[in-house]
Amino acid sequence: MDNKGKAIFFMLLSALAYAFMNAFVKLAGGIPIFQRVLITNVVMLIMTWFVIYKNKLSYFGKREHQKYLFARSFWGYIAVVTNFYAIAHLTIADSSILGRLSPFIVTICAYFYLKEKISKIQIPALIIVFIGTLLVVRPSFNLEIVPALSGIISAIFSGFAYTLLRVLGDKEDSNTTVFYFAVVSVIFSIPFAITNYIAPNPYQWLMLILIGVSYGIAQITMTLSYKYAPASEVSIYIYSNIIFAIGVGYIFFREIPDMLSVLGSIFIIAASVMVYLDSKKNSKNEDSCKEEKINIEDI
Repeated sequence: MDNKGKAIFFMLLSALAYAFMNAFVKLAGGIPIFQRVLITNVVMLIMTWFVIYKNKLSYFGKREHQKYLFARSFWGYIAVVTNFYAIAHLTIADSSILGRLSPFIVTICAYFYLKEKISKIQIPALIIVFIGTLLVVRPSFNLEIVPALSGIISAIFSGFAYTLLRVLGDKEDSNTTVFYFAVVSVIFSIPFAITNYIAPNPYQWLMLILIGVSYGIAQITMTLSYKYAPASEVSIYIYSNIIFAIGVGYIFFREIPDMLSVLGSIFIIAASVMVYLDSKKNSKNEDSCKEEKINIEDI
């Protein structure tokens, strides 16, 4: 298998792991959200600590990057808490669809804060995503909309966190970033988890550990995917998570998405494909221009 094939395989595996994580979050019913977040991140902390220790990496990164690492961890923490709440109250498919809004939030954040240009295709794509979101959420302006709003808030703060990852770029190892995030999440979760602590039974302990393991696998395999191929070539495959989520939701909970949710997911996936194809086209044009420049210099 070549590097591109490995990258696609690991991204699909990451998407599948995220789908199972959502199922385990839902199956750990009766355990408060902050307690679930705490135990998930303790497992993540142990996994990343082992990788960092084995590879002799930095645990907390360079001093000049602390504000970015902390901000990424803080926004990521809010995203996880709101995501867990959404998963607990929505179908797995709907929570996964809303979770896939974050790349478009990154586009908006990158425009305002990183001064990155928005291409002509991205503007209609954002409009299509907005329509798709409305189809999934179906605003009713009562308390039933709270879980859906929580899912949207999670996507927004995930977008903030991913934008900061762009700022960090290759300045810090991905394992350091994940470890830092896990430490911050554990510290923030402890006061809330202790206040409303419920002793898990053996089954719930198993589900809580599986949440952490599946989340760790999702993070690690996504990192490996980006190692073997550029993000622009493989990021589109994370949207397979929606398909996996529908399958996992049906197997575990007999959940069947209604037509509006299916239509909304089609809109969101279609918009992401539009942006993906446009970015590949622009990348090819840039490469051809570089080759022409090299040929001219040779002459």
